[in-house]
Amino acid sequence: MILPILAYGAGVLRAPGREVTPEEPGLQKLITDMWQTLNNAGGVGLAAQQVNKALLLFIVDSTNAVDDGGIRQVFINARILEYSETTCSDAEGCLSIPGIWEEVIRAERITIQYQDEHFIMHTRVFEGVTARMIQHEYDHTQGKLYLDCLKPLRRKLLQGKLQAVMKGRVESGYPMKF
Repeated sequence: MILPILAYGAGVLRAPGREVTPEEPGLQKLITDMWQTLNNAGGVGLAAQQVNKALLLFIVDSTNAVDDGGIRQVFINARILEYSETTCSDAEGCLSIPGIWEEVIRAERITIQYQDEHFIMHTRVFEGVTARMIQHEYDHTQGKLYLDCLKPLRRKLLQGKLQAVMKGRVESGYPMKF
């Protein structure tokens, strides 16, 4: 089932996620619904917060964005263990903030520990575009948005556009909840 994506301003987008256990009611259906929602929206990542669930759960699909094949992965109870000192800047957007893209500086490489949808623990290193996508979605599970990475003046200049998103005066091409 395609779920509505919460728009900027929804309180749960600022809520740190709680740990997920195998006993989480409806977890596998939620993950399936998140994949359908992401595919429908044409996005590359989606966190549980964006579909109104304050959980340590996100998905990333970088298969169409990188030359090495990328990943299509579920991340449960993830923790980024290490951020590289080398960084890169690139434009980022968010399904919860349609129509706004901003340059964001992120670590070029990360080491992350997470459980997959079968609750098998993994520790992996990701770099480049995939690392950027993971950092963006991981931030969601911590109650942080990519806007928080911007300089205060830039955030202030975006206030009018952000107000429009909060009031539903945006075109998204996918179901949203304002």
